[in-house]
Amino acid sequence: MEFVQQNVWLFLLAGMSGFMLFGGGLFGRLSGVKQIGPQEAVMLFNHEDALILDVRENSEFADGHIAKAKHVPMGQLKTRLSELEKHKGKPIVAVCRSGNRSGHACGILKKAGFENVYNLAGGMGAWEQANLPREKK
Repeated sequence: MEFVQQNVWLFLLAGMSGFMLFGGGLFGRLSGVKQIGPQEAVMLFNHEDALILDVRENSEFADGHIAKAKHVPMGQLKTRLSELEKHKGKPIVAVCRSGNRSGHACGILKKAGFENVYNLAGGMGAWEQANLPREKK
């Protein structure tokens, strides 16, 4: 117990780090946003003509992205929702680096009336770990 009292800041830092890593996914599950893996995203793209919505910043997108992904940085999403209207009846898979920003983007989309919204759990990190292709333009 003395160790904990002497290192309280260390424990707080560890707790905050854990929340940052796993809190986004928890928020997504509590908000009703469907979490899917890379293979499920590929199935939606191939069989249901899903839109891949990349909400990362310009530099992240330029470093490599999923082929045919629509790029709308998270900070611009609310003002650019009209660009997505034609996809309202189709599945939309939101993606970012880790799954946190895209989870937030899914919430914005759901509030705007998009019902078939998915978050790529683990983001581009999970995509790359699954050895799926990405392109640079």
